[in-house]
Amino acid sequence: MIKQKINVPALLFCFILLRFCFPFTALSQDHHLAKDTAQQYYTLNDFYSVKKFDTHIHLNTYQDIFIKQAQQDNFCFLDIVDDRPFGLPMEGQQKIAIYDFKRFPKTMVFATTFSVKKWGDKDWAQQTIVGLKQSFSDGARAVKIWKNIGMSLRDKNGKFVMVDDPGLKPVLDYLEKNHIAVIGHNGEPRDCWQPLDKMSFGKDYYGAHPEYHMYLHPDYPTYNNQINARDNMLVKHPDLNFVGAHLGTLEWSLDELAKRLDKFPNMSVDLSRMPYLQLHALRNWQKTHDFFIKYQDRLLYGTDMDINDTKDPQGLKKETHTIWLNDWKFYVTNDKINLPGYGILRGLKLPKNVIDKIYLKNAERWLSIK
Repeated sequence: MIKQKINVPALLFCFILLRFCFPFTALSQDHHLAKDTAQQYYTLNDFYSVKKFDTHIHLNTYQDIFIKQAQQDNFCFLDIVDDRPFGLPMEGQQKIAIYDFKRFPKTMVFATTFSVKKWGDKDWAQQTIVGLKQSFSDGARAVKIWKNIGMSLRDKNGKFVMVDDPGLKPVLDYLEKNHIAVIGHNGEPRDCWQPLDKMSFGKDYYGAHPEYHMYLHPDYPTYNNQINARDNMLVKHPDLNFVGAHLGTLEWSLDELAKRLDKFPNMSVDLSRMPYLQLHALRNWQKTHDFFIKYQDRLLYGTDMDINDTKDPQGLKKETHTIWLNDWKFYVTNDKINLPGYGILRGLKLPKNVIDKIYLKNAERWLSIK
């Protein structure tokens, strides 16, 4: 066998010659890689230049502090009116919504709702539709169905009225036929039916408000009752333009949420239960990331901030800005984030095209506002 002698000096000379003739090849590749990455992903600093939309705000004040902060942070938003039995009544919420919409039509739109005070009257559905038509003429873009349907409203026999009740059908038929967006807050987080020490989140709230802690009220509809009624309603109204508030009340399981998104093609959800999303990312980052990629057309950014009168305008502005910026950090970067009580997770670092949908395009399509 003939062994070939290697001329080491000659090889070294050739290597030096190649580096001299093509000195920028590696640097050029690195430059293009960095450029491609910059084109594909946003950074934390892009927060200020990217137009964004928050689909879940409750504006309970004539003060315009929050609206000015939204403009400063390049946000538009949906102000949601609901039929809550506490705080500002729905009529007061609606007056504020119309007032602000007339002043800031490029910054906000609003969702109206309907009252169930006269539920059971033979003309309830007809009068409700008349009221909704008036709200739409005043500028409303969507309708909120609140959790009182399913959690407090009872019929004349004392039976709880669920969201798939036949009495709601004429109203839902009208909304479905006219392609009007519907926001459904159906039930509460599954934690609400757990003992305090079994809850992922909400221990402080439900500990201080036992009247809302369903674990203490076994005579009320169960969590599954709420979800099944909502799903049954969507089966009956397949063309309803529906957004499930708070991750569709399926915040505890991305698998269960995915099942509904697969089953109901006209269903989307807002992302207004951030601690649960961060817990999913902490426990299984890849699964959470992949969920956002797969369902990028069905997810809408929202915070569920309640904005009330304040004597500390700078405090309100700072708190609002911090919430929005921290959420942006979770979605667009892979920075470390502390989830109190659980540990450190990484942000999802979603691509620009996904961020653009979640933060703006999906809302524009859903609300028909582009």
